[in-house]
Amino acid sequence: MPIDTIYRDSQCEWVDVEAPTQEDLKFIHERYEINNLLLEDTMDPNHLPKYEEDGNVKFYLLRESTELERKNLNTISDISTKIGIFLIDNTIITIHRMKTKSIVETKKRLSLSKDETTPQNIALMMALLIMKSFDDESVSLLETMDNIENEIFLKNTNHTNQIRRLYKLKRKSGLNSRVLTISTDAIDKFKLLGLQDSEVVDLKDKHKDVVADFDHLNIQITNLIGMFLALSDQKANQVMKVLAIYSVYFLPITFIAGVYGMNFDNMPELHNKYGYFITIGIMALVVICTFIYARRKQW
Repeated sequence: MPIDTIYRDSQCEWVDVEAPTQEDLKFIHERYEINNLLLEDTMDPNHLPKYEEDGNVKFYLLRESTELERKNLNTISDISTKIGIFLIDNTIITIHRMKTKSIVETKKRLSLSKDETTPQNIALMMALLIMKSFDDESVSLLETMDNIENEIFLKNTNHTNQIRRLYKLKRKSGLNSRVLTISTDAIDKFKLLGLQDSEVVDLKDKHKDVVADFDHLNIQITNLIGMFLALSDQKANQVMKVLAIYSVYFLPITFIAGVYGMNFDNMPELHNKYGYFITIGIMALVVICTFIYARRKQW
């Protein structure tokens, strides 16, 4: 049974439920009288962050950034996992689908602490660690973006592969920004827990910092994609320029070859002993003059 009492003292009990079954949720409903609709929200993998209050039950649904690599970045569940936090008097209940860093780290800190705590403090501790998971993700994405930028401008790499990496990076950053933006209301509701103002302000400041980091990252990625496409267009234009210059070299001699390819007898050069060499010389002279002209014009 995945229901586990992680922490207990005279004024606090922490019950954790990992990957719950319907029987587990039924037990939680009957034991703690939690609304089934709130429990069902914890089962939806794509549910957005929110805060609800039902009688003496305060319910926070937060999402934590995960390190799992998904091929298709279409929904918020591809970059994050949800954690349901129920606060009932002196009891805190957490429900989640998979192991999360915030749960593991909070458990570790409580085991090392000698002071008694409250459910509200545990919820705040987890919220701070959840925000830290997004902070770590923003740093990781920024490092990836810097590496891609170096490869684009300093190395000769596969452009098709780079644009795919940039697109994936943009998708991940956008989904993280969406989660953080929607989490704003739930973060603001921590002021209802009777915590110290400084503690709530720390959480809000951390949330604002992470939102600002991802906003900056989104702008940087968009600018990098624009610069990458401009660089690709510049290289394509350079190739077309070289081809155009070669066509300028061969256009006059192609015209001469076309004239002498006509079937007319009134061409004295055809009967001249040196006519062939004179014609080749004229073609070479035209190419040389064209080359000199192009160099002077810095084409």
